[in-house]
Amino acid sequence: MAADLDDLVDEKTILVQRTLRSGQSIYYDGNVVILGDVNPGAEVTAKGNVIVMGSLRGVVHAGAGGDENAVVMAFHLQPTQLRIANHITRPPDNETVEADYPEMARIKGGVVTIEFFQTAGERQGKNI
Repeated sequence: MAADLDDLVDEKTILVQRTLRSGQSIYYDGNVVILGDVNPGAEVTAKGNVIVMGSLRGVVHAGAGGDENAVVMAFHLQPTQLRIANHITRPPDNETVEADYPEMARIKGGVVTIEFFQTAGERQGKNI
């Protein structure tokens, strides 16, 4: 079951309206929303959730303060390294998966799990 959108709402959120290039990094003590891409060599660290309205191909760390309920969402989730709280993962070598839908990474059963992101309307069979 995907996280409800209400669980992702927090007043402490920063909106970044640009693509992060290699060598650039962002650290924020809350949620980070990026309207652009996170290129390889760029890093995003947030104590809350990280949402990328583009491709995430760099390093991302959500729940940096130890919050295992934090999530990472992106239109194209292809990080070089993904961390949630103290859980760290990276994609398998020589394997690329091109999803045609937004994906969400979260901790499920003590393991980082990546799944298709569905809105509440899609879960109920509605197109919104």
